[in-house]
Amino acid sequence: MRALALAVLVAACAPRAFTPADADAIRAVITAQAAAWNRGDLAGYMAGYAKAPDLVFTSGGQIRHGWQETYDRYRARYGGAPSTMGHLDFVLLQIQPLGADGAIVLGRWKLDGPQAGSGVFSLALRRTPAGWLVVHDHTSLGSNT
Repeated sequence: MRALALAVLVAACAPRAFTPADADAIRAVITAQAAAWNRGDLAGYMAGYAKAPDLVFTSGGQIRHGWQETYDRYRARYGGAPSTMGHLDFVLLQIQPLGADGAIVLGRWKLDGPQAGSGVFSLALRRTPAGWLVVHDHTSLGSNT
């Protein structure tokens, strides 16, 4: 019994590393965001972001702080229905670990519909008790993406 307790303690204290399972979990977060967007579920899309005041979202030369401000801006611009939100596709180009509990994701996005556009994004994600969540999003619009 002592050996089992010692093994559990050692495993709990061992340094954690970023693993392929973490990269898969990050891909799953971003895939779930696109699926939520495409069904007009803005709250589901926003579930991939840390619901915190220190969330940073930059786009179009603007910097937004906090989950609520980001949600409100999305709601004002895109509404909350498939007909107003359009169809969103993400292509992930790279997931770069930043230690065991952080990662940067580089990718491309394309939105078809009333607010059509395309561009690139970089996301900073952090491992949280709730799983991997976006804590910083820099999205750029571009015609030559």
